[in-house]
Amino acid sequence: MPSEGLFGVHGAALEVRSQRMGVLASNIANASTPGFKARDIDFHSALATAETAMDTGGNASVTGSMRYRTASQPSLDGNTVELSTEQTAFAENAVAYQTTLSFLNGRIGQITRALKGE
Repeated sequence: MPSEGLFGVHGAALEVRSQRMGVLASNIANASTPGFKARDIDFHSALATAETAMDTGGNASVTGSMRYRTASQPSLDGNTVELSTEQTAFAENAVAYQTTLSFLNGRIGQITRALKGE
């Protein structure tokens, strides 16, 4: 059963999106590093793991959801980062992160108003 706390699945989603942002940023930063293999996080798998960890009070690690990205045109030096793919994934993840954060801010505002009796 998914997390049904104050924030539902959104707390876990924010954590996973944050970790994915770091992985994508690392890919972009290493776009010209010979032999670097681009990685990504399987969001749905990582979210399920994070929800389970939150329900049991454990640590939400996305390590098991990390996958190497298959490049359509790997470079001759073995680097599999395709900058346009990484930038698109980063932008999409940033929008989703901001949306989740906005939802959580709205929820916190509702709770604050309820506590104040407004």
